[in-house]
Amino acid sequence: MNEFNPDYIIVGSGSAGSTLAYRLSESGDFRVLVVEYGGTDAGPLIQMPAALSYPMNMSTYDWGYRTEPEPALGGRRMACPRGKVIGGSSSINGMVYVRGHALDFDHWKEAGADGWSYADVLPYYLRMEHSHGGQPGWRGTDGPLHVSRGPRANPLYHAFVEAGHEAGYKLTDDYNGEQQEGFGPMEMTVHKGRRWSVANAYLRPALKRPNVKLIRALARKVIFENGRAVGVEIERRGGIETLRANREIIVSASSINSPKILMQSGIGPADHLKDHGIEVIADRPGVGGNLQDHLELYVQVHCLQPITLYSRLNLWSKALIGARWLFFKSGLGATNHFESAAFIRSHAGVEYPDIQYHFLPVAIRYDGKAPAAGHGFQAHVGPMRSAARGSVRLGGPNPNDAPSIRFNYMSGEHDFEDFRTCIRLTREIFGQNAFKPYIGDEISPGAAVQSDAALDEFIAKEVESAYHPCGTCRMGAADDAMAVVDPKCQVIGVEGLRVVDSSIFPRITNGNLNAPSIMVGERASDFILGKTPLAPLDKTPWIHPNWRNSQR
Repeated sequence: MNEFNPDYIIVGSGSAGSTLAYRLSESGDFRVLVVEYGGTDAGPLIQMPAALSYPMNMSTYDWGYRTEPEPALGGRRMACPRGKVIGGSSSINGMVYVRGHALDFDHWKEAGADGWSYADVLPYYLRMEHSHGGQPGWRGTDGPLHVSRGPRANPLYHAFVEAGHEAGYKLTDDYNGEQQEGFGPMEMTVHKGRRWSVANAYLRPALKRPNVKLIRALARKVIFENGRAVGVEIERRGGIETLRANREIIVSASSINSPKILMQSGIGPADHLKDHGIEVIADRPGVGGNLQDHLELYVQVHCLQPITLYSRLNLWSKALIGARWLFFKSGLGATNHFESAAFIRSHAGVEYPDIQYHFLPVAIRYDGKAPAAGHGFQAHVGPMRSAARGSVRLGGPNPNDAPSIRFNYMSGEHDFEDFRTCIRLTREIFGQNAFKPYIGDEISPGAAVQSDAALDEFIAKEVESAYHPCGTCRMGAADDAMAVVDPKCQVIGVEGLRVVDSSIFPRITNGNLNAPSIMVGERASDFILGKTPLAPLDKTPWIHPNWRNSQR
């Protein structure tokens, strides 16, 4: 590999890393080396959208991390999947495409991430997108990332949107456009029936260039000389090697593995590093802190008509769906089945949506296990902005040791109240006329679960991660003691090292995190190359005119 002599080494081929590989190599002036521990994303389990529950639960494709026991959840150890495969978590996620709300990014700027307001990031969303059906003028149409909508052939998708409208909520035809708030179609990173991961959108085109190489290896730590990052120590084929870069090292290894690599390299809370016998290069107490996620649960009901996906869960139907997908890339295999969505506000006085819905025309767990007996449907619902914060710490001094992950789920002052609100608002939506021809008894939580205490017991037992960890290498002002990277993604306190992925988010954005992670890669690439950033776009997003006094 020495003869390749890279200018940039990118650790991780996930949402941001693959984007960087594509953009940094685009001119042909620089050599880019991508280090990825995971293997190939070939085969139907990853490429077929409807198979999404499989790769997320396979050690072949997932790091398989679990949290420490979560006190507010009865000591449950929660799954924390991260992609261990080409394309990272974009190859094992649910393919839901959400930019985040405009005001999320304005909050980033207020938190010290200067240059990351909505006006600043919007041109990068336009650059990366190839939107199929999005709002003209607000969406990109010739970027590498194809974003599509499902056919919404099942009448339940329309019932969900109509029920929201009947309940008094707004409709929105493009929650990624001018107006996030409301009920409407959900978007997915699916193109011509295939998962459109960053491996397909960015990495494969980049690897066709002679100035991009990919190697499979475990990144153990970053190597420094006189306070400057000059290389990466890797482990492959049973041996340890050092790869050197002429210009910069970029860590894009996820919100779990990026802080882990920094700490292994001597950047992090000094006392914690010393406890593990690691020499301190830069005392950055914020490394591994500020860990955030979205939680969600399912409100499930029986369906009176045999129109749900339940009839397709038998082996014969799955075989037919798989065969149609393999030969034609069409049919029920070509969608993630999340085809209707909503973003609403929990209370009057909340300026922009803080609750997200995914609607699914079957009653089934996210991991594909334990479908409810018979026909049913469900809404995945959860609050967007919990005050709970957790941490990632080293599990041991060896780079092969799994990290210690604590989210402190449901520790925010209002977390249980917020979830009770989610359940009650969902029950109200399911009670509208649009659902009358379809709705049977409530499966989960169940009609008997009504009091605050009963709901809290259900929430603590059943709430699940939406798998949106972020924030552990927080971006902020260079003089912010708890910031890890500055607004150009440079690690504060050293030279030649950046972190570019969801770990730099100051605060979690609304919805799923794949889109903002890709956007971060797009914007950071201009900083790394010394380019003038794209000119801000001063477009005013829709905010409910009566948000102070009205919940809907």
